[in-house]
Amino acid sequence: MTFAGWDTPLELVKYELTQRRYEGVVVPKDLSDQVAKLAKKKEKNDMNFEAVGAIYDSLSKLKVSSSFRYDQPNNLAEIRKTRPKGPRQLATLDTQELFNKLHGAWTGRAAGCALGKPVEGMGINGKDGVIGRKIIRSYLENRNHWPLDHYFSGKDVGDQLKIHCPKSHRENITYMEPDDDIHYTLIALKILEEYGPDFTWRHVAHTWNQCLPYNVICTAETQAILNYNNAVPRKAKSNWVTPEYTSSYRNPYREWIGAQIRADGWGYACAGNPELAAEFAYRDACWTHRANGIYGEMMFAAIIAAAFVESNPRELINIGLSEIPKTSRLARATEAVLDKARNLKDFHSYMDWVEANFGELSGVHTVNNALVVIGAMIYGDKDFHKSVCLSVEGGWDTDCNGATCGSILGASKGHSELDSSLVLPLNDTIKPSVIGFQKITMTELARRMQEVQKTISARS
Repeated sequence: MTFAGWDTPLELVKYELTQRRYEGVVVPKDLSDQVAKLAKKKEKNDMNFEAVGAIYDSLSKLKVSSSFRYDQPNNLAEIRKTRPKGPRQLATLDTQELFNKLHGAWTGRAAGCALGKPVEGMGINGKDGVIGRKIIRSYLENRNHWPLDHYFSGKDVGDQLKIHCPKSHRENITYMEPDDDIHYTLIALKILEEYGPDFTWRHVAHTWNQCLPYNVICTAETQAILNYNNAVPRKAKSNWVTPEYTSSYRNPYREWIGAQIRADGWGYACAGNPELAAEFAYRDACWTHRANGIYGEMMFAAIIAAAFVESNPRELINIGLSEIPKTSRLARATEAVLDKARNLKDFHSYMDWVEANFGELSGVHTVNNALVVIGAMIYGDKDFHKSVCLSVEGGWDTDCNGATCGSILGASKGHSELDSSLVLPLNDTIKPSVIGFQKITMTELARRMQEVQKTISARS
């Protein structure tokens, strides 16, 4: 029985129990009772591979209930059959404008990521039963920094609240430090430079093996790459391993946010072409995620691609929705908040409603975090700085949401219009953990992505 080591086997089967229910499975009481029994003696059973493995196998065999209200295909052709009408392809940009917007997108992504990075754990976990969003607010209020308007201060005021990642504190920040939200955007660039627009999910897996240290990969990605490497002989070009296997085997994180944070590079490469961006995102997501995990990456890749030529938040969101199944949980949740936001006066009233209706999900699930970004877009009203700050104030996976929101608004505004105090401290520099990108400017990344975009544009 193979687990990736992100969590103990017992914790993983608990996640799997939740995931199966979310997928529309009615879990028999005896299986739930078995998990609860193991959890009562956690120290003894955390690494009980035999018992946990048997429960896992039983859970994996359960079928979705016929009464399940959602239709959530995993095949691209089926996804497209269930999507609403959309524009598919928008206008193209001239060379100078495209470069400016690519530079803005890279910069916005880095700024949003760095802004949210120190409070990621706080946002996901909260403290003493208080949700993350409210703890973040308390932290800021105790330092007279509410509402959020700049990078987090690491100042200790005796409130027992601690933040992490000191290189991203306002007192220290001079560049974008390593983060998976940035790593995957770089990986997308490398894949497109090396394999072009015909890349496959296997090219993605191969590039991860080449360029990503295992210890910087998280949750669904950790399990998927382990599944892939355990099944594919080192020197063989295997075709027998499937995305269904790599994304699902012992992978309870398959609808978490990991794929959604990989959307950006495909949106940059397909500027003005949301349909193709969503297709690229699908190829990237399908071997690590299922259903809403895939749709999150597809939707935001389409939104980012569209943001190069469209600025209206609601129109962008509708374009993103046009590339995913209208029958999915993510689509219906997004439609619900779009409607609800018309009657809620501010972002935090909006988040109260989101938490009341989607707060049972993991703090790193695709659906609830997507709704944070959508709310920040709507209430930020085209303002880069305000939108990014709201996306972090919203809690849960703060660095991911800040990065995605920054990417969208950066693409829409362009670097020349990013009049934000979040931009200059980064000194146009990223220092990631991706092999081949140890230190690079966002200017250079925009230039390289523009070359990729030319190739794709000529083919499409």
